[in-house]
Amino acid sequence: MPTGPDKGSQNKSAAKADKAISAANKKSARKKQGGVPAAKGRQIPWLTVAGVVVVVGLVVGLGVNLYPKYQDRAEAQKFAPSESNQDPSTGIDGVTIKEYPAALHVGRAQRVAYDQTPPFGGPHDAVWATCTGIVYPEAIRTENAVHSLEHGAVWVTYNPDDLNEDQIKSLADRVDGETQMLMSPYPGLDTPVSLQSWGHQLKLDSVDDERIGQFISALRLNRFAYPEVGASCASVPGVGDNAFDPDNPPLFDASAPGADAVPMDGAGITPDTSETSGAGGMPSGLPGGAQLPGGAQLPSDLQVPAN
Repeated sequence: MPTGPDKGSQNKSAAKADKAISAANKKSARKKQGGVPAAKGRQIPWLTVAGVVVVVGLVVGLGVNLYPKYQDRAEAQKFAPSESNQDPSTGIDGVTIKEYPAALHVGRAQRVAYDQTPPFGGPHDAVWATCTGIVYPEAIRTENAVHSLEHGAVWVTYNPDDLNEDQIKSLADRVDGETQMLMSPYPGLDTPVSLQSWGHQLKLDSVDDERIGQFISALRLNRFAYPEVGASCASVPGVGDNAFDPDNPPLFDASAPGADAVPMDGAGITPDTSETSGAGGMPSGLPGGAQLPGGAQLPSDLQVPAN
């Protein structure tokens, strides 16, 4: 009687077939996924590596950008005034220094025949230009700005025809929000940049000149170098000729002063005694001209305006 295939052999054959089909299915799935069998062993965490590279790049970038600014600031601090070095600007190449009489006021309708362009001393408007770190987009009236210098401010000016937007922003970054600072364009300026404090001026060709920081450090709020120590730089409220609105300031007059302009010596003007009532002729910003110990100054927002 014929005998059929051995059942054990059939089972073995069926198992081999199942394994072959399973292997073929796995291989087909890998091909469809476009993948190659993953290599065995430890995988590299590429996302982590990429993140580390980005962080390192940011740190390096910040260092490259901030370190020069730190260096400039540290260098400028060498020009900070002290009892033993009351006018460090004498060590800055190119600074012009002149003596001017203080507290000589003119009216809003008057012009002054200034001897310098921009001026940095002499008769001026009875109301100062706001100098609490204001960057004026338009040129402002010169006579108001000069009064700000009498309050210990540094006035940064530039020729708008010589600087591009990035260069103007570079200057503005030094001024914006800094007390006893103001900045405005000055049409017709004979150099791209000019810095003024009371009795001091520095004209420069570049917004990157390190002497900008040196001048500011030496003369902004230098109590040895300006007449009205402690006077305010805040806006003068009100309307009309006895006020100053930084959002709508009196504008620059490019025309030449007429024959009726006030001369630099202020002939015929009586000095304002409210600006010369403090000890040594320098008001302190305190009521009655009282002085703080050691010549210290009140913060600008707490100072009493001198006029």
